[in-house]
Amino acid sequence: MRDGRAGGGGGLAACAPTGRAAGVRGMAQAARALWIVAPGQVELRPVAVEPRPDDVVVDTLYTGISRGTERLVFEGRVPESEHATMRAPFQEGAFPAPVKYGYCAVGRVSTGDRAGQVVFVLHPHQTRFACPAQMAVPVPDCVPPARAVLAANMETALNILWDAQVAPGDRGAVIGAGTVGALVGYLAARVPGTDVTLIDRDGARAALAEAFGCRFAQPEAAQGDADVVIHATASPAGLGTAIRIAGIEARVVEASWYGSGEIGVALGGAFHQRRLQIISSQVGRIPASHAARWDYRRRMEVALRLLADPVLDRLISGETRFDDLPRDYPAILAAADTLCHRVRYGA
Repeated sequence: MRDGRAGGGGGLAACAPTGRAAGVRGMAQAARALWIVAPGQVELRPVAVEPRPDDVVVDTLYTGISRGTERLVFEGRVPESEHATMRAPFQEGAFPAPVKYGYCAVGRVSTGDRAGQVVFVLHPHQTRFACPAQMAVPVPDCVPPARAVLAANMETALNILWDAQVAPGDRGAVIGAGTVGALVGYLAARVPGTDVTLIDRDGARAALAEAFGCRFAQPEAAQGDADVVIHATASPAGLGTAIRIAGIEARVVEASWYGSGEIGVALGGAFHQRRLQIISSQVGRIPASHAARWDYRRRMEVALRLLADPVLDRLISGETRFDDLPRDYPAILAAADTLCHRVRYGA
Protein backbone atom coordinates (compact mmCIF):
# COMPACT_ATOMS: atom_id res chain seq x y z
CA MET A 1 0.00 0.00 0.00
CA ARG A 2 1.27 3.48 -0.88
CA ASP A 3 0.25 6.94 0.26
CA GLY A 4 0.57 10.31 -1.40
CA ARG A 5 3.91 11.27 0.12
CA ALA A 6 6.66 13.13 -1.68
CA GLY A 7 9.81 12.65 -1.84
CA GLY A 8 21.73 -8.73 0.84
CA GLY A 9 23.15 -6.10 2.82
CA GLY A 10 26.68 -6.46 1.44
CA GLY A 11 28.24 -4.13 -1.09
CA LEU A 12 26.08 -1.07 -0.46
CA ALA A 13 28.91 1.43 -0.82
CA ALA A 14 29.87 0.00 -4.20
CA CYS A 15 26.30 0.54 -5.40
CA ALA A 16 26.12 4.21 -4.48
CA PRO A 17 24.12 6.06 -7.17
CA THR A 18 25.20 9.32 -8.73
CA GLY A 19 23.37 12.04 -10.63
CA ARG A 20 22.49 15.72 -10.61
CA ALA A 21 19.11 17.37 -10.59
CA ALA A 22 18.22 19.14 -13.81
CA GLY A 23 15.43 21.40 -14.93
CA VAL A 24 13.48 21.14 -18.16
CA ARG A 25 10.91 23.17 -19.97
CA GLY A 26 9.21 21.77 -23.03
CA MET A 27 6.14 21.26 -25.13
CA ALA A 28 3.52 18.68 -24.21
CA GLN A 29 4.41 15.17 -25.39
CA ALA A 30 2.09 12.27 -26.11
CA ALA A 31 2.05 9.14 -23.96
CA ARG A 32 -0.31 6.32 -22.98
CA ALA A 33 -1.28 5.12 -19.52
CA LEU A 34 -3.25 2.28 -17.97
CA TRP A 35 -6.48 3.46 -16.35
CA ILE A 36 -8.95 1.58 -14.20
CA VAL A 37 -12.11 2.94 -15.79
CA ALA A 38 -14.55 1.04 -13.54
CA PRO A 39 -14.12 -1.70 -10.94
CA GLY A 40 -12.84 -4.72 -12.86
CA GLN A 41 -12.23 -2.81 -16.12
CA VAL A 42 -9.03 -1.28 -17.53
CA GLU A 43 -8.00 0.42 -20.75
CA LEU A 44 -5.06 2.32 -22.23
CA ARG A 45 -5.71 6.04 -22.57
CA PRO A 46 -3.69 8.81 -24.25
CA VAL A 47 -2.18 11.32 -21.84
CA ALA A 48 -0.22 14.53 -22.32
CA VAL A 49 3.20 14.85 -20.68
CA GLU A 50 3.70 18.51 -19.78
CA PRO A 51 6.99 19.01 -17.91
CA ARG A 52 7.40 21.91 -15.53
CA PRO A 53 10.68 23.83 -15.18
CA ASP A 54 12.09 21.59 -12.44
CA ASP A 55 10.90 18.30 -13.95
CA VAL A 56 12.71 15.55 -15.77
CA VAL A 57 11.03 13.56 -18.53
CA VAL A 58 11.34 9.79 -18.22
CA ASP A 59 10.83 7.20 -20.95
CA THR A 60 9.58 4.07 -19.22
CA LEU A 61 11.52 0.82 -19.53
CA TYR A 62 9.61 -1.33 -17.03
CA THR A 63 6.90 -1.11 -14.41
CA GLY A 64 5.99 -3.63 -11.76
CA ILE A 65 2.50 -4.74 -10.79
CA SER A 66 2.13 -4.74 -7.02
CA ARG A 67 -0.54 -7.42 -6.88
CA GLY A 68 -1.89 -6.95 -3.36
CA THR A 69 -2.67 -3.23 -3.44
CA GLU A 70 -3.42 -3.00 -7.16
CA ARG A 71 -5.94 -5.82 -6.88
CA LEU A 72 -7.84 -3.94 -4.17
CA VAL A 73 -7.85 -0.81 -6.34
CA PHE A 74 -8.84 -2.77 -9.46
CA GLU A 75 -11.76 -4.36 -7.62
CA GLY A 76 -12.93 -1.04 -6.16
CA ARG A 77 -12.24 -2.11 -2.57
CA VAL A 78 -10.48 0.98 -1.25
CA PRO A 79 -12.54 2.18 1.75
CA GLU A 80 -13.93 5.68 1.39
CA SER A 81 -12.24 6.59 4.67
CA GLU A 82 -8.85 5.82 3.06
CA HIS A 83 -9.31 7.53 -0.31
CA ALA A 84 -6.95 10.38 0.67
CA THR A 85 -4.27 8.32 2.40
CA MET A 86 -4.24 5.68 -0.34
CA ARG A 87 -3.42 8.11 -3.14
CA ALA A 88 -0.22 7.16 -4.92
CA PRO A 89 2.27 10.01 -5.52
CA PHE A 90 1.42 10.43 -9.24
CA GLN A 91 -2.11 9.06 -9.22
CA GLU A 92 -4.70 10.73 -11.42
CA GLY A 93 -8.42 10.38 -10.98
CA ALA A 94 -10.13 9.29 -7.79
CA PHE A 95 -11.22 6.06 -6.14
CA PRO A 96 -13.01 3.92 -6.99
CA ALA A 97 -12.70 4.93 -10.68
CA PRO A 98 -11.64 6.16 -13.12
CA VAL A 99 -8.14 6.15 -11.67
CA LYS A 100 -4.56 5.83 -12.92
CA TYR A 101 -2.71 3.87 -10.25
CA GLY A 102 0.65 2.21 -9.63
CA TYR A 103 4.03 3.02 -8.10
CA CYS A 104 6.83 0.85 -9.55
CA ALA A 105 8.31 2.57 -12.63
CA VAL A 106 11.84 2.30 -14.01
CA GLY A 107 12.86 4.46 -16.94
CA ARG A 108 15.56 6.50 -18.65
CA VAL A 109 15.74 10.27 -18.32
CA SER A 110 15.50 11.94 -21.73
CA THR A 111 16.08 15.58 -20.79
CA GLY A 112 18.65 17.88 -19.25
CA ASP A 113 21.94 17.08 -17.53
CA ARG A 114 20.62 13.68 -16.39
CA ALA A 115 19.71 12.47 -19.88
CA GLY A 116 20.47 8.78 -20.20
CA GLN A 117 20.32 8.08 -16.47
CA VAL A 118 18.17 5.13 -15.36
CA VAL A 119 15.85 6.07 -12.49
CA PHE A 120 13.12 4.64 -10.27
CA VAL A 121 9.94 6.66 -9.72
CA LEU A 122 6.77 5.89 -7.75
CA HIS A 123 4.70 6.33 -10.92
CA PRO A 124 1.76 4.44 -12.49
CA HIS A 125 1.93 2.33 -15.66
CA GLN A 126 2.64 4.87 -18.41
CA THR A 127 4.91 4.99 -21.46
CA ARG A 128 6.47 8.39 -20.69
CA PHE A 129 6.03 10.84 -17.85
CA ALA A 130 7.40 13.97 -16.20
CA CYS A 131 8.18 14.25 -12.51
CA PRO A 132 10.12 16.52 -10.15
CA ALA A 133 13.82 15.76 -10.50
CA GLN A 134 14.22 14.90 -6.81
CA MET A 135 11.63 12.11 -7.11
CA ALA A 136 13.56 10.35 -9.89
CA VAL A 137 15.93 8.21 -7.81
CA PRO A 138 19.00 6.91 -9.70
CA VAL A 139 19.20 3.15 -10.07
CA PRO A 140 22.69 1.96 -9.04
CA ASP A 141 24.89 0.45 -11.73
CA CYS A 142 24.92 -2.86 -9.82
CA VAL A 143 21.12 -3.24 -10.18
CA PRO A 144 19.70 -4.19 -13.61
CA PRO A 145 16.77 -1.94 -14.61
CA ALA A 146 14.56 -5.02 -15.03
CA ARG A 147 15.09 -5.93 -11.35
CA ALA A 148 14.69 -2.36 -10.10
CA VAL A 149 10.88 -2.69 -10.41
CA LEU A 150 11.14 -4.40 -6.99
CA ALA A 151 12.29 -1.17 -5.32
CA ALA A 152 8.93 -0.13 -3.86
CA ASN A 153 8.41 -3.62 -2.42
CA MET A 154 11.94 -3.64 -0.99
CA GLU A 155 11.30 -0.23 0.56
CA THR A 156 8.17 -1.64 2.21
CA ALA A 157 10.08 -4.71 3.43
CA LEU A 158 12.82 -2.52 4.91
CA ASN A 159 10.23 -0.45 6.76
CA ILE A 160 8.61 -3.64 8.11
CA LEU A 161 11.99 -4.91 9.32
CA TRP A 162 12.49 -1.67 11.24
CA ASP A 163 9.04 -2.00 12.81
CA ALA A 164 9.73 -5.64 13.69
CA GLN A 165 13.02 -4.75 15.40
CA VAL A 166 14.59 -8.05 14.37
CA ALA A 167 17.78 -8.49 16.40
CA PRO A 168 20.83 -10.75 15.97
CA GLY A 169 20.02 -14.31 17.03
CA ASP A 170 16.25 -13.87 16.89
CA ARG A 171 13.95 -16.68 15.87
CA GLY A 172 11.69 -15.05 13.31
CA ALA A 173 8.70 -16.09 11.21
CA VAL A 174 7.18 -14.41 8.16
CA ILE A 175 3.68 -15.56 7.25
CA GLY A 176 2.94 -15.10 3.58
CA ALA A 177 5.65 -15.65 0.96
CA GLY A 178 4.35 -13.11 -1.52
CA THR A 179 6.68 -10.42 -2.82
CA VAL A 180 6.76 -8.29 0.32
CA GLY A 181 6.76 -11.23 2.74
CA ALA A 182 9.57 -12.96 0.85
CA LEU A 183 11.63 -9.75 0.86
CA VAL A 184 11.13 -9.38 4.61
CA GLY A 185 12.34 -12.95 5.02
CA TYR A 186 15.33 -12.23 2.77
CA LEU A 187 16.34 -9.19 4.85
CA ALA A 188 15.67 -10.80 8.23
CA ALA A 189 17.75 -13.86 7.31
CA ARG A 190 20.73 -11.56 6.77
CA VAL A 191 20.68 -10.21 10.32
CA PRO A 192 23.53 -12.13 12.02
CA GLY A 193 22.51 -15.31 13.78
CA THR A 194 18.81 -15.18 12.96
CA ASP A 195 16.74 -18.29 12.25
CA VAL A 196 13.93 -17.22 9.91
CA THR A 197 11.04 -19.33 8.64
CA LEU A 198 8.87 -18.36 5.67
CA ILE A 199 5.35 -19.76 6.13
CA ASP A 200 2.96 -20.17 3.23
CA ARG A 201 0.11 -22.47 2.21
CA ASP A 202 1.76 -23.04 -1.16
CA GLY A 203 4.41 -25.71 -0.78
CA ALA A 204 6.00 -24.55 -4.04
CA ARG A 205 7.33 -21.52 -2.16
CA ALA A 206 9.77 -23.79 -0.27
CA ALA A 207 12.37 -23.38 -3.03
CA LEU A 208 12.08 -19.60 -2.80
CA ALA A 209 12.54 -19.72 0.98
CA GLU A 210 15.66 -21.86 0.63
CA ALA A 211 17.13 -19.53 -2.01
CA PHE A 212 16.56 -16.58 0.33
CA GLY A 213 18.28 -18.28 3.29
CA CYS A 214 15.09 -19.15 5.20
CA ARG A 215 13.46 -22.31 6.47
CA PHE A 216 10.00 -23.10 5.09
CA ALA A 217 6.82 -24.41 6.69
CA GLN A 218 3.17 -24.62 5.82
CA PRO A 219 0.86 -23.07 8.44
CA GLU A 220 -0.22 -26.26 10.17
CA ALA A 221 3.43 -27.31 10.64
CA ALA A 222 4.75 -23.93 11.80
CA GLN A 223 6.65 -24.11 15.09
CA GLY A 224 5.92 -21.78 17.99
CA ASP A 225 8.00 -19.68 20.39
CA ALA A 226 9.06 -17.12 17.77
CA ASP A 227 10.69 -13.92 19.01
CA VAL A 228 9.10 -11.87 16.23
CA VAL A 229 6.38 -12.71 13.70
CA ILE A 230 5.54 -10.70 10.57
CA HIS A 231 2.13 -11.33 9.02
CA ALA A 232 1.67 -10.53 5.31
CA THR A 233 -1.22 -12.63 3.97
CA ALA A 234 -4.15 -10.24 4.55
CA SER A 235 -6.20 -13.17 5.83
CA PRO A 236 -7.76 -13.98 9.22
CA ALA A 237 -6.22 -17.46 9.13
CA GLY A 238 -2.75 -16.03 8.60
CA LEU A 239 -3.12 -13.59 11.49
CA GLY A 240 -4.37 -16.44 13.67
CA THR A 241 -1.26 -18.42 12.82
CA ALA A 242 0.91 -15.42 13.69
CA ILE A 243 -0.65 -15.14 17.13
CA ARG A 244 -0.43 -18.90 17.69
CA ILE A 245 3.30 -19.20 16.99
CA ALA A 246 4.45 -16.04 18.78
CA GLY A 247 6.43 -16.68 21.96
CA ILE A 248 5.97 -15.03 25.35
CA GLU A 249 6.19 -11.22 25.06
CA ALA A 250 6.88 -11.57 21.33
CA ARG A 251 6.08 -8.91 18.75
CA VAL A 252 3.56 -9.59 15.97
CA VAL A 253 3.83 -7.11 13.09
CA GLU A 254 0.70 -6.81 10.94
CA ALA A 255 2.04 -5.84 7.51
CA SER A 256 -1.14 -6.68 5.58
CA TRP A 257 -3.71 -4.22 4.34
CA TYR A 258 -7.28 -5.50 4.21
CA GLY A 259 -8.91 -2.67 2.28
CA SER A 260 -12.59 -2.52 3.14
CA GLY A 261 -12.56 -5.99 4.69
CA GLU A 262 -13.17 -6.66 8.38
CA ILE A 263 -11.59 -9.60 10.18
CA GLY A 264 -11.76 -11.24 13.57
CA VAL A 265 -8.62 -11.39 15.72
CA ALA A 266 -8.01 -14.42 17.95
CA LEU A 267 -7.42 -12.72 21.29
CA GLY A 268 -8.69 -15.57 23.43
CA GLY A 269 -6.76 -18.55 24.74
CA ALA A 270 -3.21 -17.74 25.84
CA PHE A 271 -3.01 -14.36 24.09
CA HIS A 272 -3.02 -12.28 27.30
CA GLN A 273 -1.00 -14.77 29.31
CA ARG A 274 1.78 -14.52 26.70
CA ARG A 275 1.66 -10.69 26.79
CA LEU A 276 1.88 -10.39 23.01
CA GLN A 277 2.33 -7.11 21.15
CA ILE A 278 0.49 -6.55 17.86
CA ILE A 279 1.59 -3.51 15.88
CA SER A 280 0.85 -2.30 12.36
CA SER A 281 3.45 -1.43 9.75
CA GLN A 282 2.77 0.89 6.82
CA VAL A 283 5.32 2.30 4.40
CA GLY A 284 3.75 5.76 4.35
CA ARG A 285 5.45 6.56 7.67
CA ILE A 286 9.05 6.05 8.70
CA PRO A 287 9.14 4.31 12.12
CA ALA A 288 9.90 6.49 15.14
CA SER A 289 13.17 4.62 15.65
CA HIS A 290 14.47 6.09 12.36
CA ALA A 291 12.34 9.17 11.68
CA ALA A 292 14.77 11.66 13.22
CA ARG A 293 17.54 10.71 10.79
CA TRP A 294 15.88 9.16 7.73
CA ASP A 295 13.72 10.66 5.01
CA TYR A 296 11.87 8.93 2.18
CA ARG A 297 14.65 9.61 -0.34
CA ARG A 298 17.32 7.99 1.85
CA ARG A 299 15.11 4.96 2.46
CA MET A 300 14.46 4.49 -1.27
CA GLU A 301 18.15 4.84 -2.11
CA VAL A 302 18.96 2.06 0.35
CA ALA A 303 16.11 -0.11 -0.97
CA LEU A 304 17.55 0.17 -4.47
CA ARG A 305 21.05 -0.78 -3.32
CA LEU A 306 19.61 -3.80 -1.52
CA LEU A 307 18.45 -5.13 -4.92
CA ALA A 308 22.01 -5.94 -6.05
CA ASP A 309 21.63 -9.67 -5.29
CA PRO A 310 20.71 -11.68 -8.44
CA VAL A 311 18.73 -14.19 -6.34
CA LEU A 312 15.99 -11.54 -6.10
CA ASP A 313 15.16 -12.15 -9.77
CA ARG A 314 13.21 -15.16 -8.50
CA LEU A 315 10.49 -12.72 -7.40
CA ILE A 316 9.71 -11.77 -11.01
CA SER A 317 6.93 -14.24 -11.75
CA GLY A 318 6.13 -13.10 -15.29
CA GLU A 319 6.38 -10.34 -17.87
CA THR A 320 3.82 -8.68 -20.14
CA ARG A 321 4.11 -6.08 -22.89
CA PHE A 322 2.50 -2.78 -21.97
CA ASP A 323 0.27 -2.97 -25.06
CA ASP A 324 -1.15 -6.26 -23.77
CA LEU A 325 -2.08 -4.99 -20.29
CA PRO A 326 -5.79 -4.41 -21.00
CA ARG A 327 -6.08 -8.09 -21.91
CA ASP A 328 -3.76 -9.55 -19.24
CA TYR A 329 -4.13 -7.28 -16.20
CA PRO A 330 -7.21 -8.95 -14.63
CA ALA A 331 -5.69 -12.43 -14.89
CA ILE A 332 -2.35 -11.26 -13.45
CA LEU A 333 -4.11 -9.86 -10.39
CA ALA A 334 -6.34 -12.93 -9.99
CA ALA A 335 -3.50 -15.50 -10.15
CA ALA A 336 -2.51 -16.69 -6.69
CA ASP A 337 1.02 -17.49 -7.88
CA THR A 338 1.74 -13.92 -9.05
CA LEU A 339 4.65 -12.36 -7.20
CA CYS A 340 5.99 -9.27 -8.95
CA HIS A 341 4.74 -9.18 -12.54
CA ARG A 342 6.91 -7.01 -14.76
CA VAL A 343 5.55 -4.85 -17.58
CA ARG A 344 7.90 -4.24 -20.52
CA TYR A 345 7.78 -1.06 -22.62
CA GLY A 346 9.10 -0.51 -26.14
CA ALA A 347 10.15 -3.19 -28.60
